[in-house]
Amino acid sequence: APLLVRRGQPAYYAGLFSTAELDGALRGGAVHFGTHLDVTSYAQGVRETHNPAGPALPAVVWDFYRNGCSLRLLCPQAFSDTVWHFLSVLQEQFGSMLGANTYLTPPGAQGFAPHYDDIEAFVLQLEGKKRWRVYGPRRDAEVLPQFSSANLAQAELGEPVLETVLEAGDLLYFPRGFIHQADCLPDAHSLHITVSSYQRNSWGDLLEKLLPAALQMALEEDVEYRRGLPMDYLGYMGVANSDTVDARRTAFMEKVQNLIKKLVDYAPIDAAVDQRAKSFLHDCLPPVLTQSEKAQSVYGFPARWQDGGPHNVDILITKDTEIRLLRHGIIRLCNEEAGVMLYYTTENSRVYHKEEPKFFELDPEYTESIEFLLSSYPNHVSVDNLPCETLEEKISLATLLFEKGILTTKKPLVQM
Repeated sequence: APLLVRRGQPAYYAGLFSTAELDGALRGGAVHFGTHLDVTSYAQGVRETHNPAGPALPAVVWDFYRNGCSLRLLCPQAFSDTVWHFLSVLQEQFGSMLGANTYLTPPGAQGFAPHYDDIEAFVLQLEGKKRWRVYGPRRDAEVLPQFSSANLAQAELGEPVLETVLEAGDLLYFPRGFIHQADCLPDAHSLHITVSSYQRNSWGDLLEKLLPAALQMALEEDVEYRRGLPMDYLGYMGVANSDTVDARRTAFMEKVQNLIKKLVDYAPIDAAVDQRAKSFLHDCLPPVLTQSEKAQSVYGFPARWQDGGPHNVDILITKDTEIRLLRHGIIRLCNEEAGVMLYYTTENSRVYHKEEPKFFELDPEYTESIEFLLSSYPNHVSVDNLPCETLEEKISLATLLFEKGILTTKKPLVQM
């Protein structure tokens, strides 16, 4: 059900994002219509998008706003370190992709038609105020939907289950499938950020990965799945025969049910979860580093040009160097047909899926060392304690992980 939190503190979200930051992003020249910014309106039941081509220049954007259009910034974490940090922390808590959009709406305007989304939505009111109307799912099929709806007409909505005016500092939550619409009152603009989670993160989405893999394994290992169908089954099966009383139909149905039940025995559940985790790591924002984490990782390594040549380039890790993962959730081991792959988030972009998934093939003999680093977190361990066969392999693995930004050291490798 929807949840409304009244703060009574207009400055509660101060510093998260502001209209001034949106203006600064526009002036930076990196915002483009359609890619980063949508210009929208909703009037007399008609929802329109007014995006021109090219960069979103301030003069053009603010003219749209002055003429009653709403502005949706699609990827605020790409332009705001604060939003990036906020989402980076939350994605670890939710264990699923965290996204965000900001919405700036002029007084007396509405930017979007009523609709429902495929995400759990948290609306944080940053500036001004906005009237919200939230409606329950219209039918069972729309409870926790897998996909968002098209624009809906007012006549389809019924009565709202919640109607409220959000003011700065307030929070509104509504689950997937709850229809919503929001408009500004005549006396105030509105800036809010919608934080989204749990997109395509249901049991059904897991089973979409799991069941095909289970069937493939059953076909390989169990001759019952490879036996031929009865020669005459087309004559008594099918919708046209669904009301027919026939012992052959009963036997056929029981056979199918038994084969489906046996699939559980072949279901590679852990492998399917690893594939979900692999997708999640592609979705993730890169971790936001503290100053100490930077100093003790490759991101603060003091390589530089000096006196006509590069200095402090060599990463000198020894058996006594104490190391740990930068964060516990930034890596995932996956056993795949091509070999053992290590997926990681440290080289991801702040723009959703701008980069391809980051991974490298890992020698199977290093798997135990990765598991050791995961189980040791957040404690530091010496390189010599990694369960590799030789010291050379221990140092080689630690150096590789350090170069990818996956490891930090207890002390900076180079003292400045």
